[in-house]
Amino acid sequence: QGDFVIADKGYDSEAIRNKVRERNSSPVIPRKQNSKTGNGDIDWCLYKYRHLVENAFARLKHFRAIATRYDKLKLQFESMLALACAMIWLPM
Repeated sequence: QGDFVIADKGYDSEAIRNKVRERNSSPVIPRKQNSKTGNGDIDWCLYKYRHLVENAFARLKHFRAIATRYDKLKLQFESMLALACAMIWLPM
């Protein structure tokens, strides 16, 4: 189990927040604009990291072999994933 559960505004409900707290974790979920309660208790630094990870997955999906999982073997898929990460990481 993790210490935090990080999600976007789509998961803003007290039922989800209570479920996370029952599992001894802290919810990092921003509240919707029409919410009566503010966002005073949210860790914005962690929330920004969620956005970075989400963007990394979005960039990986541009590689067709990864998005459609052409490779049947685990080793070949991991190799293609490593190659795609290297291509994203290198400045072009």
